[in-house]
Amino acid sequence: MGGRGSAAGYKRRASLTVRVESIGSLDDPRLSFFTHLTDVALRRLSEPSSGLYLAESTKVIERALTAGHRPVSVITLAKWVDGLEPLLAEFDIPVFVGEDSELEKLTGFLLHRGAIAAMERPVLPTVSDIVKNARTVVILENIIDHTNVGAIFRSVAGLGADAVLITPECADPLYRRSVRVSMGTVLQVPWTRITSWPAGLQELKDAGFLVVALALTNDAVTLAELVAENPKRLAIVFGTEGHGLTASTIAGSDRVVRIPMSHGVDSLNVAAAAAVTLYALTNTP
Repeated sequence: MGGRGSAAGYKRRASLTVRVESIGSLDDPRLSFFTHLTDVALRRLSEPSSGLYLAESTKVIERALTAGHRPVSVITLAKWVDGLEPLLAEFDIPVFVGEDSELEKLTGFLLHRGAIAAMERPVLPTVSDIVKNARTVVILENIIDHTNVGAIFRSVAGLGADAVLITPECADPLYRRSVRVSMGTVLQVPWTRITSWPAGLQELKDAGFLVVALALTNDAVTLAELVAENPKRLAIVFGTEGHGLTASTIAGSDRVVRIPMSHGVDSLNVAAAAAVTLYALTNTP
């Protein structure tokens, strides 16, 4: 395990207070949560049941800590320890340091973003708490691709929407890929899971939201028409990849909206559609 950048070759500075531990064995039970974290493995792993999620990269770990989430343990390369120390010094947790080859065997991929932290999952708030002070809410219906979920959260954060609600079958925003693609914004944007769908639409209507479904129907109005309407409170529902929104959700919405397309293209990827929609709605004088 020796050599430049290795755990054995790492010399702690006197000021370091994090508990650095070399990886003695990949079978160490304390490393079990980091084992084989490929996308396929993550889809099989029920992260919510363990009460943990994974924050990948120093930036994302910092955002998780800023959000008040507590780390359990961290794996990293020796060269990243000094940068992690200011973030983790107050927590009495192990920081496991290994070589590239060891961490690749452990996780199933090359660790090139600095570090991965196992974080305690926060308790999700209620829908009423999330939407209480919100003007624009995004709802994700059964979106199963973690990349799309993460990208939509990044658009919500960057383009001025207030919160995200996800349906029971939607992919977990705290999966490693979702968190990474969002650049950690899933840790900043208020969100929660709707427990009953599409019945949960009524709670939003009762709270004064105009519920809008993004879909291709004969009676759909254009996005420009919705912008001109300028509703005071708006809940926008985006549907799953491929099939779009369910018929019951469309029927339960107040408006159906479409993004006008050209060159024979009928629709955009759901993450792109969310970005276009939010830009149009939140950047209009």
